[in-house]
Amino acid sequence: MDNAAHGSEAAGDAAPLPLTEPADGTPDVVDDPDALRDACERLAGGHGALAVDTERASGYRYWPRAYLVQIKREGAGTFLIDPIPVRDHLAPLAEVLNSDEWILHAASQDLPCLAELGLHPPSLFDTELAGRLAGYQRVALGTLVESLLGYRLEKGHSAADWSRRPLPVDWLNYAALDVELLLPLRERLEAQLAESGKLEWARQEFEAVRTAPAPAPRTEPWRRTSGIHKIRTARGLAAVRALWEARDELARRRDRAPGRVLPDSAIVNAVLTDPRTAAELQQLPVFGGKMQRRHTTRWLRQLQLARSLADAELPSTAVTNDGPPPPNRWADKDPDAAARLGAAKASLAEVAEHHQLPVENLLLPELVRRLCWSPPADPVPERVADALALGGARPWQIELTVPALARALHARG
Repeated sequence: MDNAAHGSEAAGDAAPLPLTEPADGTPDVVDDPDALRDACERLAGGHGALAVDTERASGYRYWPRAYLVQIKREGAGTFLIDPIPVRDHLAPLAEVLNSDEWILHAASQDLPCLAELGLHPPSLFDTELAGRLAGYQRVALGTLVESLLGYRLEKGHSAADWSRRPLPVDWLNYAALDVELLLPLRERLEAQLAESGKLEWARQEFEAVRTAPAPAPRTEPWRRTSGIHKIRTARGLAAVRALWEARDELARRRDRAPGRVLPDSAIVNAVLTDPRTAAELQQLPVFGGKMQRRHTTRWLRQLQLARSLADAELPSTAVTNDGPPPPNRWADKDPDAAARLGAAKASLAEVAEHHQLPVENLLLPELVRRLCWSPPADPVPERVADALALGGARPWQIELTVPALARALHARG
């Protein structure tokens, strides 16, 4: 299959054509400085935007770093770069990637690990976000490629352990296919956005993704332990915290996903059961396994630590929240706020439907909740616009939503 075929019209009702390998074959992995210099020279000799993707080892490793970087550019071809052995030699790659726009799918997932390598896009086009703004309900890469370009991508390794070496050939083939069609997909989506008058909206969204700051660290990340709602006492929460922190330290040191060191379910079960001896702990599911038996003393020590804390050292059973309460409590706490939120949701749903947009892309639900819980003293359009801008809304979002929100903020319970 040649590259021209990749720009063909979608096949309509015809069955999509399976795309099982890149048009030019699956390239070898670039994993030494000499090969990287050659790849950079070839990329620099290409033209136009660069299709970029990464593969991480989520669920296997502690750190969300990139274990493979895929790049495709017209006139240059496709490159699969292993950044681990060439980490200290990436300056030429950064220079090439800084020369033109990047095309990514779900860019917010890839940009952090690329930034960790010193790679930053001068501008970007996000095909997933573009698909949402264009009105597609299903925006997975394979779905968009199938509906817009008429090809079916071979998938199946997205959840693999990409830190494994050497990487299997079929994994590399899968990785190369992730950038194979991003260039024509971008062209098709850009044309649709321009035709519907949404291209400027998309550009504002892409820039917001590109320049988004790293999320602030959570103040009490252990509270996100799955199943923690079963723990009702402050001392029980202290035990969860102690086990979580010990697990996190071990996972960080070993660069293993925390859930592979000790599952959340095991933490909660140990706190509910409260074993006092090694034998009691090892009778619990998970803790009797060969790997866990080596850490029996560690886990028992954390449980004992929680038991010995003074009351003043225990965590609060009330979760602190700097935002509004859950909406299902608004009717009791503030009926007017509940009325404002109901009116705002209804109005925004109408605006989103009119413009064929997901309502969550029209305006972040959290921003809507904050505005309805604590509206401006005088909710005239100008003040509402100021509040939205302060909350990070883009100009296109403010223009579309201010009239509806200004009316909704006058609702009464």
